[in-house]
Amino acid sequence: MNESWQHGYAHVNGIQLHYVTQGKGPLVILLHGFPEFWYSWRHQIPALAHHFRVVAPDLRGYNDSEKPPGVSSYRVDTLTADVMGLIRVFGEEKAIIIGHDWGGGIAWVFAVEYPQATEKLIVLNCPHPTAFQQHLRSNWRQLRRSWYMFFFQLPWLPEFGIRLNLRWFVEKAFRGMTIRKDVFPDDELQQYAEALQKPGVLTAAINYYRAAFRERVRHGERTFDRITCPTLLIWAEEDTALGKELTSNMEPCFVGRFETRYIPQCGHWVQQEQPELVNQYLFEFLMDGAGCDQSSRM
Repeated sequence: MNESWQHGYAHVNGIQLHYVTQGKGPLVILLHGFPEFWYSWRHQIPALAHHFRVVAPDLRGYNDSEKPPGVSSYRVDTLTADVMGLIRVFGEEKAIIIGHDWGGGIAWVFAVEYPQATEKLIVLNCPHPTAFQQHLRSNWRQLRRSWYMFFFQLPWLPEFGIRLNLRWFVEKAFRGMTIRKDVFPDDELQQYAEALQKPGVLTAAINYYRAAFRERVRHGERTFDRITCPTLLIWAEEDTALGKELTSNMEPCFVGRFETRYIPQCGHWVQQEQPELVNQYLFEFLMDGAGCDQSSRM
């Protein structure tokens, strides 16, 4: 573990969130995905801390953050309110929002619901929700890839099965979705296993999927306003859960600057499998550097 980052707790939106922070400067919030915790940003926190105040929370329900009961506690509007509360705890009214996987889903919706609070937006391997809704209607290949989302709708059985085979699940989830298997040594997989073993974590994490499904059934597909802040999408091309085609024709979802950077020969856990390249793209975008060349848009 990096000794220069600090752990803390913040009371936001009626719960207590654990976070790791490092650095000084403009506020950057890093939002992890399933089945992770703040640790998935271990390669980005110290790099970004040279120029920014970085805060990487455990999302509600994960690791050392509070785990409120009930599926409704994990609706996306509640999750975005957590992020807004965290920004205010750090004395700011806006932040740069960076999210991967489920954290990317929260980041997309946050930029829509809190445009005044989103300085810039960066999403890694999570499609814009409008694009994802469209593909779930018509893209049978993606629908098959998303089978686990439907399995997670069952009560208690998914978490029971994962708990019985936790180490196998962790290894399958991480090494099984990478091209470079060596990026997840045993000690790092153990970090994820220990975080998932904490009481209530598995049910809370799966409740994200249950809450999203119930909202869709209850209210139908949601429409989203166009995103107004500068936005970067980083996409690993060999993601076995989310096809590259999900990134097509997303430009109508944005008012201003929108860029996409593709990373070939890389799986879903992009910021962990290719941290140097991801960090390069983050800095190019955040520091208004070279930006995207045309080859990155292939």
